[in-house]
Amino acid sequence: MKRKLFTLAMLAFAAGIFAQQDIYALTGKSSQAIQFSDFRAIDVNHGISGQIIFSSESAPQVFSQVQNRNVTETQNTFNNSQAVSMASLAYDQANGKLIYIPMFSGNIYVLDQKSKNITLVESQAIKTTSCDLASHITRMATGADGNIYAMSNSGSQLIQISRKDGKYISVDLGMVKDDSANGENSLKVVTKGFGGDIVADLANNLYVFSASGNVFKVSLKSMTAQFIGKTSGLPENYSVNGAAVNSQGNVVVASAKGEQMYEVAITDLQAKPIAGNLKLPIYDLASPFLIGEKLNLVSATGSDIYPTKVTEDQINVRIDGKKLHGNISVEVYDFSGVRILQKTLSNIQKINPQSVDLNNLKSGIYVVSVLDQNGQVLMSKKIYVE
Repeated sequence: MKRKLFTLAMLAFAAGIFAQQDIYALTGKSSQAIQFSDFRAIDVNHGISGQIIFSSESAPQVFSQVQNRNVTETQNTFNNSQAVSMASLAYDQANGKLIYIPMFSGNIYVLDQKSKNITLVESQAIKTTSCDLASHITRMATGADGNIYAMSNSGSQLIQISRKDGKYISVDLGMVKDDSANGENSLKVVTKGFGGDIVADLANNLYVFSASGNVFKVSLKSMTAQFIGKTSGLPENYSVNGAAVNSQGNVVVASAKGEQMYEVAITDLQAKPIAGNLKLPIYDLASPFLIGEKLNLVSATGSDIYPTKVTEDQINVRIDGKKLHGNISVEVYDFSGVRILQKTLSNIQKINPQSVDLNNLKSGIYVVSVLDQNGQVLMSKKIYVE
């Protein structure tokens, strides 16, 4: 049961009144300096803003994980949940929450989107100092292993954030080193490697998109950053401050300068403008997707749930190579992990695949899980209902 819930929560993601709010944004106010405004959902397919989840004007209840009680924060300091200087945001796929770290702080904050309450995770691992720009945490993303990774400007620290026994824990994995072939394109040079954001691929590698547009591939095994190229197609002096992966497996980048957003393919680092006229000052982006993970209309061989991009209000379920006894159950969950549809399929071995009517689900992202008669999850997939 625990495995089932983790799988469903890890795959689920928010969808609302707009067609597809598939990326979260940490936005700022129109100012030359970094000035936190809000966290919001963004529909990158259409280039429009969605729901504002939490803002600098919110009145959160903050619970200290260390003190095990609610605490009152001093809002005019850098070390609080609504700090002015923020540049790192990640989506906790396992729990459906937003994780962020203020720039001048060692505190990790966990925002519950439903209750708007915040958990304060006091971290001993983060060694940020206010006078050292290189030490500030400015990038965060969720890896393929479900852990969250946060990196300082210079790569002096790579922090892993995970959950154990219901609590968040942070570990310093150490310094990210430059690959010997990087030359002048070093992660540790301000004009080459600082700022920006990180994303992850299916193999659990991280990719740093620096503010300058340079891209570095980081191996978590060797803790080495390899320069793989510079993003092309962006306007001159475009500052890349946020990066996340969309539902097509490509990277979306955004700027704190309030410029247009772009989609970048990791294969050639070519940037193409995204539709719409959304020009918010964006300091960081987050999403549940990984590079190479693509929602599509094509069914592969073997067991499968397809199409993952649903246009006709039904999906197909195929079980191949499994000796099943009895019926199987198809369950559909919304972004909050609530089961909204359950159907039983019989004679799956005789009628394979079988179609499942989705009963006119609203547009958005859902999770479909197939279970055997003992309640064991056989497979789960994200689907996007148009």
